[in-house]
Amino acid sequence: MSVVTSPTRTVRSAGVRDSRPPRLSARRLAPYAFVLPAVLLFAAFKLYPIGWSFVLSLHKTVDGVDTFVGADNYKRLLDDPLFWTALKNTAVILVVQVPIMLALATGLAVAFNSAFLRARSVFRLGFFMPMVTGLVAYGVVFSVLLNEKYGLVNWLLSLVGIGEVPWLTDPLWAKISLCLALTWHYTGYNAVILLARLQTIPKELYDAASVDGAGAWQSFRHVTLPGLRPAILLATVLSTIGTLQIFDEPYILTRGGPDNATLTIGVYLYQNAFTYFDFGYASAIAYVLAVLIGVLGLIQFRVLGDKS
Repeated sequence: MSVVTSPTRTVRSAGVRDSRPPRLSARRLAPYAFVLPAVLLFAAFKLYPIGWSFVLSLHKTVDGVDTFVGADNYKRLLDDPLFWTALKNTAVILVVQVPIMLALATGLAVAFNSAFLRARSVFRLGFFMPMVTGLVAYGVVFSVLLNEKYGLVNWLLSLVGIGEVPWLTDPLWAKISLCLALTWHYTGYNAVILLARLQTIPKELYDAASVDGAGAWQSFRHVTLPGLRPAILLATVLSTIGTLQIFDEPYILTRGGPDNATLTIGVYLYQNAFTYFDFGYASAIAYVLAVLIGVLGLIQFRVLGDKS
């Protein structure tokens, strides 16, 4: 039995069970139950290592005992010539390889989108296949191909009268070899990103440009490139992050040599952590690397981002 006290509120008499759902019903708790495992895993394997790494960066391990040293590990970086060498090598790879790779990816995306290209799906798949190849596997393959004495590349060059090229044993050629391997592996991946954006550019824009007398180059410059700008920004940021963290390729191909010519920040971090077991210093390198990635990403968004 119910007694109506106002137009919008009903007070049930004693002894009558309230049929309204409780505030913390199982239905409301269900979404939290589903996301809880993911949150716990993220906290355990992402947040905790990040936080503990920062704590480690403020300590130094001596004879198995951690000693708090404050910012000494960060100050040590300033006077470490190997760190600056690694930073310089990484910057060279970033400045040289990434623009070349993005230019090739843009050309490939335009070709993949062209109606004149037959069997486009086959070409798209073929250029994307290197991306699904394991990093270690393709590193080993390149180390065999570029072997100075027995490699396939030098054998092919010898057929046209070119002598042995020290791909992996000369400082300059080692950097070039690293850039070649990275370009082979990631160009198709970036081409697919650009192709996805290219297919969203309205055809009417090209028709209007054609009516205005624009040729192929002018259409590419004034229609295609502005339309690709968001995808180019994404590919640039992703490539920058990947290059600054590069580890697998230089470690497998050259182990950072010869004479530290391909020593990158990632390899140097690994050496300090798992060769010298100086986890405090390695953590400091990791945090400096994270700051560099953040700063470069912010600059790229400022320069290439949409200002409209």
